[in-house]
Amino acid sequence: MNGPGPLGDFLQARRAQLRPEDVGLPAFGPRRVAGLRREELAQLAGVSASYYTRLEQGLSRGASAEVLDAIGRALQLGDHERAHLARLADAARRTTRARRPRPEQVADETWDLLRALDGVPALVLGRRTDVLAWNGLGHGLLAGHLDPLAPQDPARRPNMSRILFLDPHCRELYRDWHRKARAVVGNLRTAVGRHPDDPLLAELIGELTMKSPEFVALWRDHRVSPCDAASYELHHPAVGPLTVTQQTLALVRSPEQVIVVCTTPAGSSSEAALALLRELAGPVSPPPLPAGAVDGPRMVERNRINARPGL
Repeated sequence: MNGPGPLGDFLQARRAQLRPEDVGLPAFGPRRVAGLRREELAQLAGVSASYYTRLEQGLSRGASAEVLDAIGRALQLGDHERAHLARLADAARRTTRARRPRPEQVADETWDLLRALDGVPALVLGRRTDVLAWNGLGHGLLAGHLDPLAPQDPARRPNMSRILFLDPHCRELYRDWHRKARAVVGNLRTAVGRHPDDPLLAELIGELTMKSPEFVALWRDHRVSPCDAASYELHHPAVGPLTVTQQTLALVRSPEQVIVVCTTPAGSSSEAALALLRELAGPVSPPPLPAGAVDGPRMVERNRINARPGL
């Protein structure tokens, strides 16, 4: 047997987090399992206990939108979690063969946007939180100890989830590391729901599971949340303490990629710290143009950039 699968794991984990008193049920006698029993959850959702059991065990793959909505209400799921539940159910219906995806590429428009953001730290993340590109400040703020040219080579691209859990530098960078870790895990849960057959994403989850007990504990919780906007206190090794707001912006022409920008309040000490970081790094070189951009001004610009040393 292959086990219940992602859908069953999610349902079981969220059921275990609800107590009878949370949903208005009496709690009679000792309970051998944490949270609600399957038959209690089925009663709340208005489905038969046998049907819900089969759904959670991965033996039923045809849950309708109405049934999923009822189960989501019974589990007291938020909007992001309900969307995640629907994606997991849809993936369970499909039996596609996992293919090793091609390396992600950054579109010309995204390179243009990244060059325009030289005044603020910015980086482009792929569907698995791989760093596809960053500007000089983005590199200097979040991963200045790594090779600035690493994102250009798909085999060496840094991964922000891996860095967060396995790189001591990142643990020291975030004052509230656990809050950042929870946000990253919640975002990874969303990614797995969207791409359940991605073998590289599965390899990343497996690696973090093997190497990080903290990741295991957070992953087991099955919380789902997007990394959209949040403020974090940092302690940078070169410029000291500062607070940045990390905002994740969708890229319309590259829906599986996002651009993350780090901003600071105008006139704040954090803004001054970023200005100091910019001075320490020297002139910020724009990211290189993609290999296909070989005509006109783009070719001239790419040659100029490639002739300059990385930060």
